[in-house]
Amino acid sequence: MNARPDGGPRRRSRPAPFQQNAVDSAMVSQIRAAVLADNVPVTDARLAAAVHSSGRLLGSEGTLRAVDTIRAELKGLGPLQDLASSPGVTDILVNGPNDVWVDSGLGLERTGVRFADDHAVRALAARLVAAGGRRLDDSNPCVDVRLDAYRIHAVLSPVSTTGTLLSIRIRRPTVFTLDELFAGQPNKEQLVDVLSQVVEKRLNFLISGATGTGKTTLLSSMLGLCPDMERLVLVEDAAELNPGHPHVVGLQSRHSNLEGSGTVELADLVREALRMRPDRLIVGECRGTEVRELLTAMNTGHAGAGGTIHANSAQSVPARLSALGALAGLSRESLAQQAANAIDVVIHLRRTASGREVDGVSVLTLSGKDLTAIPALETVEGALVEGPAWPDLRRRLVQ
Repeated sequence: MNARPDGGPRRRSRPAPFQQNAVDSAMVSQIRAAVLADNVPVTDARLAAAVHSSGRLLGSEGTLRAVDTIRAELKGLGPLQDLASSPGVTDILVNGPNDVWVDSGLGLERTGVRFADDHAVRALAARLVAAGGRRLDDSNPCVDVRLDAYRIHAVLSPVSTTGTLLSIRIRRPTVFTLDELFAGQPNKEQLVDVLSQVVEKRLNFLISGATGTGKTTLLSSMLGLCPDMERLVLVEDAAELNPGHPHVVGLQSRHSNLEGSGTVELADLVREALRMRPDRLIVGECRGTEVRELLTAMNTGHAGAGGTIHANSAQSVPARLSALGALAGLSRESLAQQAANAIDVVIHLRRTASGREVDGVSVLTLSGKDLTAIPALETVEGALVEGPAWPDLRRRLVQ
């Protein structure tokens, strides 16, 4: 896709380095202690009063900047808050106190954000993880949590060989139409028409691609095309889907607590979702044994179901499904039979130098006992052309 996911211009300047101005670490520590001493909610008014009483002559603009900085230190992403607020930024990656990167749709860019030292990165990571209800320390050095609009993953040394690592995925509230997503895609009209009919005809589908190719964004856009009277039940490891639809119910997996209990797996949630009268059952990402439950649902009358899956190409999807099926105790032959009967369409995304685009649309079929993906539409020399499975896909779209 040639258009940025947020609809903005393709070219943008690198996010401006975070500047603390007159707000130094000593002042932050002083004001943090002041506003937290009373054990009452931290408001902007209390922050402004604490900044004023600090004795610093900052002026109106400096005071506002100080309030923003200290709010980020106490409740937000600290030095990363400005990056998270930048339009189009979907990922923030901290590889060390002086090595912070962002992804705003054109690949990774190094920023000018700096932390004082690794202790500052670790302190931020620990605070964010604690706010998400989990613990990050030497006995639990790898943690993944969801916090408001952020999905946060942290790793401590010595598991990490370069100090504290922090990965933040940002969930954007904006939902884009298919026309907006594929503004620069070759044969856009045909592609948008095919994807719209996949939803309208209630075909079961998977969206495949590597990390960061826009699978979740496309899935949200397609779900927004579902009729308003349908009930969508979303099952996710971390809630990221935000379809523009009036009747959406979300289920999210849960990690174990400090005692090692309370785990709720995706496979459990798929079974629960089937008892919730779903018109559309959606698994945000198939990555484990839940593939068995999803295929079973697709094969037992739950039409219009879908989800995403990590794969290098559409032709790699059968092997990926077989690997996940093996985790669930399914033989290769059993998985192939179920998937061929259950999944109508595989939509594969890829990243290019100009953004993200649909690489092709394929149909899953059995070749002997093997599951294969046959292209129905594929990108050839920059153009979307019909492949050998196009008659089969067209028949499914018009029946």
